[in-house]
Amino acid sequence: MPNYHIIECPRDAMQGWPQHIPTASKVAYINALLQVGFHTIDFGSFVSAKAIPQLADTALVLQQLTLQHTTTKLLAIVANTRGAQDAVQKSAISYLGYPLSVSPTFQQRNTNSTIPQALSTIAAIQELCVLHGKLLVVYLSMAFGNPYGDAYNADLLQAYTAPLQALGISIISLADTVGVATPTQISTALNALIPAYPTIQFGVHLHTTPQYKQAKLQAAIASGCTRIDGALGGIGGCPMATTELVGNMDTNDIINHLAQCATPPTLNLTALAQANALAQSIFTS
Repeated sequence: MPNYHIIECPRDAMQGWPQHIPTASKVAYINALLQVGFHTIDFGSFVSAKAIPQLADTALVLQQLTLQHTTTKLLAIVANTRGAQDAVQKSAISYLGYPLSVSPTFQQRNTNSTIPQALSTIAAIQELCVLHGKLLVVYLSMAFGNPYGDAYNADLLQAYTAPLQALGISIISLADTVGVATPTQISTALNALIPAYPTIQFGVHLHTTPQYKQAKLQAAIASGCTRIDGALGGIGGCPMATTELVGNMDTNDIINHLAQCATPPTLNLTALAQANALAQSIFTS
């Protein structure tokens, strides 16, 4: 049976939240998540505090996490080599994540760079990761379309994946940044990419409204995707997209869906309930 990796993303839930979340609350929440048994926690980002003020305390949060009794790995998002240089120095971080957009407009908005500049940045970050024993996860953002009128077709995903494979990237996550993906798009993309690039693990980071979440999730799992991002409560989205935050795939739905149609990872359900309670207390308007 497939070995499913659930990636819990409090970073994505927090980054666009309108009310300030105190560092102590972030630490308590992520420490609770570390006890659930998720494969990875996307916990923070080493990016400009001006761009994402909610995550300006990522390094401080990291210092206060309790990591002695968990097998869960930590992932941090970076947007340039400077952020990557900071992140690779942190022994507790296993993965760095970089957003490479299929939309040139969004790449400029998100990382202030062109697509060629972003590929050059990825090459430099990959070198840092190899040197420091980290793995680089590349997120193909706007992977199913964009709101800017930039040209899009499914073949672009193949065109972006080939140079990433050449750089030795082994994990690529298809990000539905503004929630426009259809189940057919998800299936078509994964059914083309997974057999064409057997050395790469493909994941999905699906922003979605509640109406379409089950169909999108089913399409990903049925197409052989074993790496799935979510956030408890479905909170979040991308504040850099300059569109209304759509929301993440609710991790609770991912867990329930896998329990019905596949062999889900073994999780501590008591710890999950405690994390859900904390999420409800933090993410209240």
